[in-house]
Amino acid sequence: MSRLDGKLAIVTGSASGIGRQIALGFAREGAKVAVADLDLGGAQEVVSEITRGGGIAMAVAMDIADEAQVEAGVDEVAARLGGIDILVSNAGIQHIAPLVDLPLADWRKVLAVDLDAAFLTTRACLRHMIRQGRGGTVLYIGSVHSVEASPLKAPYVTAKHGLIGLARLVAKEGAVHGVRANVICPGFVRTPLVDRQIPEQARELGLTEDEVVKRVMLRETVDGEFTTAEDVAEVAVFFAAFPSLALTGQSLVVSHGWHMQ
Repeated sequence: MSRLDGKLAIVTGSASGIGRQIALGFAREGAKVAVADLDLGGAQEVVSEITRGGGIAMAVAMDIADEAQVEAGVDEVAARLGGIDILVSNAGIQHIAPLVDLPLADWRKVLAVDLDAAFLTTRACLRHMIRQGRGGTVLYIGSVHSVEASPLKAPYVTAKHGLIGLARLVAKEGAVHGVRANVICPGFVRTPLVDRQIPEQARELGLTEDEVVKRVMLRETVDGEFTTAEDVAEVAVFFAAFPSLALTGQSLVVSHGWHMQ
């Protein structure tokens, strides 16, 4: 028996990167998966990969910072899949700039996608979980920056710290309904988001791109290695499959020792 047999999951930002690997991992473990992303074409490609492997999936176009789109998208998923048991709030963006030079518009944009959207998707999915009466799991993809700070990332660090507070709140309010909430905090994963940061940080810090990788991103790891999307997906399956409220309101850092709690 697979670990997520019969579960119905929605994964945001899952057309690529970490979200894609989580969607594929959930499907391999028996879950029906909604691949939610602004990139509908990319989402449909992930769905095709899942269905070729014998799984069940659907694509849904969703701007997770738009309240109406989130409500409509979540309702569509619940109607087509038969409910929602697992939410993975994964989609996120980054902006590199010193705080003193950071425009308010860029601050608000990052907070909208990285934190406000987590609230919107949680609220929409939690309503379905409560009505269904069979519990559920809410997973937030935070970052090592949920527990640490790095220069040049003010809105990202703030948003990722906020996810831990939100998870603890959902753990408290969701417990009576059998809903758990936890945060996965990856170190640097070589996704397009991280690839874009390398030249940006090189310019701001006066380093070469290779120095950014070795001296900024991987210096504090125990082995000089990037975390992989597959690493994060395996932890997501573990959290989603955990059988009780014993594991709720927690954060787990997956970073090759970049941060040790």
